[in-house]
Amino acid sequence: MKTAPSIGDYLIHQLYSHGVRHVFGIPGDYVLGFYDQLYRSKLRLINTCDEQGAGFAADAYARVRGLGALCVTYCVGGLKVTNTTAEAFAEKSPVVVISGAPGMKEREKNPLLHHKVREFDTQKKVFEQLTIASTVLGDPQTAFQEIDRVLNAALRFKRPVYIELPRDQVLVPGIPHHKTAELNEPSDRKSLREALAEAQQMINAARRPVILADVEVHRFGLQDQLIELARKTNIPVAATVLGKSVIGENHPFYLGIYEGAMGRDDVRQHVEGSDCLIMLGAFMTDINLGIYTARLDPGRSIYATSEKLSIRYHSYEAVRFEDFMRGLLRLDLRRRKPARIHLPVQFTAPSARRVGHSRKAITVRGLFHRLNAFLSDNTVVVADVGDALFGAADLFIRERTEFLSPAYYTSMGFAVPASVGAQLANPKLRPLVLVGDGAFQMTGMELSTVARYGLNPVVVLLNNHGYGTERHMQDGPYNDLWPWQYHRLPEILGAGRGFVVETEEDLDRALTEAQRWTQSFCLLEVRLAPLDRSPALDRLASRLGRRL
Repeated sequence: MKTAPSIGDYLIHQLYSHGVRHVFGIPGDYVLGFYDQLYRSKLRLINTCDEQGAGFAADAYARVRGLGALCVTYCVGGLKVTNTTAEAFAEKSPVVVISGAPGMKEREKNPLLHHKVREFDTQKKVFEQLTIASTVLGDPQTAFQEIDRVLNAALRFKRPVYIELPRDQVLVPGIPHHKTAELNEPSDRKSLREALAEAQQMINAARRPVILADVEVHRFGLQDQLIELARKTNIPVAATVLGKSVIGENHPFYLGIYEGAMGRDDVRQHVEGSDCLIMLGAFMTDINLGIYTARLDPGRSIYATSEKLSIRYHSYEAVRFEDFMRGLLRLDLRRRKPARIHLPVQFTAPSARRVGHSRKAITVRGLFHRLNAFLSDNTVVVADVGDALFGAADLFIRERTEFLSPAYYTSMGFAVPASVGAQLANPKLRPLVLVGDGAFQMTGMELSTVARYGLNPVVVLLNNHGYGTERHMQDGPYNDLWPWQYHRLPEILGAGRGFVVETEEDLDRALTEAQRWTQSFCLLEVRLAPLDRSPALDRLASRLGRRL
């Protein structure tokens, strides 16, 4: 008779069957037994410098590959990834958080074991607020069933889940269970039919329909349906900052990024002037809406997400986002003349860049103009928050799903560790990391992880001597940072190449060298004036100023 697999082995097998190939984390005594199982499995362990780095890496991995996983020890490790798990929940990234824990027998009589905070279930209670499903694998009778339940929840809802693994249960055989199909409740047929009928009438009657696509189109794997809808109808498509690269930006029907007053005026006028705005998977966040400078009329909108469907002021219950998206393609929608889209002339071919042509001091505007020329078809842009994100909104991303940023939750420190997850999730991509000096001081030492695993991102560090975005709100010495010699970090790590960039000529040379040198990472320290800012922030300030 065949022996049932252990609880640890079953968890590993299920992760692998769902496409996970790497697990990020840091070992600790409560999880060492499971780490040994991972080490001997088909999954590859990726040790990061810090648990938060593991969390950001797993988040980016999930965004690119569809499911990510991290593994840490109890409380001192687990509670350090609450921030990254909160980000994954807010932005719908399916990350499996696995935490080792004291054994079930160790918990008897409630002893004061190390790492314990209050009660043995304190950490689980915390993660219940940050995940869509959670479990403690403390009972071999139900462990396999619980693993399947929480993994299905992660994949269905595109949000993180929490699995606590007591160390005395790792090698215990589980009890096989009868697997049932994933519990995906179908849409209510009548509600879906009526919603599609109203959508068809509204779209066909519109003179200037526009699609506004956002991150859920990517999370639910509906990019092909989005492109087919646009091609079938010739309805132009804009994206949000969070949803940037949900489709490739080289499509003839692509308008650009809509972000209220922070965005280009032509895109804003297309979107806000539409008499039928089809918002697909859109998050109505303050960042997506240009700090609430957007002017979107719900009376002229179709708003479909995984949690809500409304057309004008009518709400439709029990309609799944995927069913509505696919239903739109079956409608008899009239085909229109292609919209006149005038993209700005901002993309310079790399061959046209002349090294050494200018000793002018580099500016944020000049930096992003040149980065547009640096991008290629195998570049994934990973942007941290602040002007690294605002400036990146104007970059031209050629292929879909090649732009990653925490543009809603906006947690600093995302980009460098996220580049680890992104490149491991798709080794064909080379990350271009955009990060401010403040964010870099939080997690930049994950370049050590980059070096250890032979990765080669190009890290562009915007050094404006402090927290630049905050300076524009309210300045003071609290926005200052200790001046690191960032470009010398490769000397400390014994890997990579560092560059100081103060002029346009310096940047041209550094980018040319970074393009050629792919053995390890390149770190470009771009020294900027403290109050310099991107065109996006300029646009926002100008628009807000006209309101006062």
